[in-house]
Amino acid sequence: MGRRTPVSAPNLVGPLIRRGDAGYEDARAEAVWNRVTPARFPDVIVRAASEGDVVRAVTYARDHGLRLSTRSGGHNWSGAPLRDGGLLLDLSGLRECTLTTADGPGPPTATVGPAVTGQELVAVLTPRQLAFPVGHCPTVAMGGFLLSGGLGWNSRAWGASCADVQEVRVVTADGRAVDCSETQHPDLFWAARGAGPGFCGIVTRFRLALHPHPVSIMTTSCTFPLADTARVTEWAEPIARGLPPYVETAFVLTASGPATASVPPGPRITVAATAFAPSAESAREALKPFTECPFGELEVAAGPPAPTSYAALHEGASAVWPPDHRYGADTLWAPESYHTQMTRLVEPVAAAPSGKSLVLAPVQPVSEDPALLSTMAFAPLGASYLVCYAIWDDPADDPANGRWLREAMAAVDPRGDGRHYIAEADLEAGGPRAGASYAPAAWDRLAEIKARWDPENLFHSYLGT
Repeated sequence: MGRRTPVSAPNLVGPLIRRGDAGYEDARAEAVWNRVTPARFPDVIVRAASEGDVVRAVTYARDHGLRLSTRSGGHNWSGAPLRDGGLLLDLSGLRECTLTTADGPGPPTATVGPAVTGQELVAVLTPRQLAFPVGHCPTVAMGGFLLSGGLGWNSRAWGASCADVQEVRVVTADGRAVDCSETQHPDLFWAARGAGPGFCGIVTRFRLALHPHPVSIMTTSCTFPLADTARVTEWAEPIARGLPPYVETAFVLTASGPATASVPPGPRITVAATAFAPSAESAREALKPFTECPFGELEVAAGPPAPTSYAALHEGASAVWPPDHRYGADTLWAPESYHTQMTRLVEPVAAAPSGKSLVLAPVQPVSEDPALLSTMAFAPLGASYLVCYAIWDDPADDPANGRWLREAMAAVDPRGDGRHYIAEADLEAGGPRAGASYAPAAWDRLAEIKARWDPENLFHSYLGT
């Protein structure tokens, strides 16, 4: 699009902030949850107060030749919403969260705005004995999470979180607000379930199918020195793959761990498992293999199976991903086993410049049921999956931690041709990161849908493309 200088403000309810205005830098920084704020500067930031504001902002951007990007909660580690020039549409004010009643026609559903967080949705659902596969970090907003597919709690059983999206309300490039589902504008609906930051529209609300709350949520863990990674993964990976789908298992490689009576401080590997089970008995039975490690004498810490809740799981995640820190992240789907990939990461994790950095590798993180995957752009793309997080707090350490992240990823993707998950991919790492986050046919279809719905390229595409 041709760029022209904005000359007048639309009839917005929410504020419009131009570069140079008081409050601009705060608004720009607040667009990214990560304390690493990219040096990219939109011309205009609009904080939408309603769907009407979204329509007016789209019209304003189109009339003034401004390309447009959006943010919901700002958790994208690459800061994809921040672009040079153009208009940044901040959706953090769209926080609708309503439920249908269970005694109404059909099963209960939730209607949520893009800025509603997983923590907030859990607080609404749990008292009503309902659940949804929200993100693991409590402050992740539903907008970017669902648009990217969503690898949430219990996704191994329930599928990618976007599988439970029944309908989306989308403001299109021509300023219309349209409802999309499997029967209404199905191409746009397909793209809205996985396209992530390259989606060619603005979702102002999602209608979600809900699940009965699990009767029992129970968790267990066992931690070992990182040097024992090969033995731990050889033992635990086949167990994890053989458990009922309602058990979520992950390897967590951490750059530091506290001293215990038997070992000094140092890097660790933890096997963490959570059951979202139909009974307490079935939860304990499913988790039992992790309490019977044949080399248990090597454990440096253990958490026996114990009841938990979504709220408690979110509290634990907040400690792993603390606010007001600096982050880098990248993902990898690969054909290799978890045993192979975790072993490759032992040396990089042990050498991490920040003791807060970690690798999270959920085993079979999402259901691969073809019926669930057939109507979405998202798809799992490998036999193993991992996310590498660099986490630090001193800006002076930015270069060292950025370099470490890319060196760690090179250890597990030495040819540089691995697949990624668009929500947490390092989109500035070079190479076709965005395109490598989709099956080839899906990537081509996304391009066709964008050309159809956004022929003038109003909406920014993927960072790095």
